Amino acid sequence: MNELTYRALVWLTYRLAATFAVGVPLVLLIWSSWRREPLVLRLLGIYWKVASLMAISLLLLTDQRPLGYAMAVVAPVLMVISLWFWVDINEELADQPSWRPLPLAVKVWRWAFSGFALISLGMSVTGLGCMQQLESSACLTWLEAPQSIHGLAATVFNFLFGGLWTEAVAAFVGYVALVAYLAGLLQWLLVRLPRYGRVAGDF
Repeated sequence: MNELTYRALVWLTYRLAATFAVGVPLVLLIWSSWRREPLVLRLLGIYWKVASLMAISLLLLTDQRPLGYAMAVVAPVLMVISLWFWVDINEELADQPSWRPLPLAVKVWRWAFSGFALISLGMSVTGLGCMQQLESSACLTWLEAPQSIHGLAATVFNFLFGGLWTEAVAAFVGYVALVAYLAGLLQWLLVRLPRYGRVAGDF
């Protein structure tokens, strides 16, 4: 695969992520809030908590931190699990009438997101070698989107707060967020999962 083709595929992965991992669930969140659909709100609440790992990976990649590449591999896997794992949510969604647009949209999105996750996982795995070799052209391609987002965030941060949002600050925030994320995941694995199993309840 030549460099231009690989770069195009990396950017396609980021664009699909913007669509299926951020855009569509954001629309569904607004829609379900307006319609006051507790089932969808519960599912999306769990999803956004888990999906924060994708944002953490972008923060780390902004400053070329190798751990960001690993988190980019793990994030889509955990996000798919968060959408399909819960027995009670799956049963409630299956019981919804097929003509209701919001539950139908959620069902379609879950399958579409699962397809995106396979693409994202396959592409992200090719970037794992960048944890050892950061300066190759392929590795630098993975940094283009996070650094573009960083540039926009830095402009907004400076406008609102008059401060500097540097790459180092972004990486520091990413590490702190990752520690908090891992602590929450460990608490769920050790306490909540043994107690409630695959029942989401009011999680």
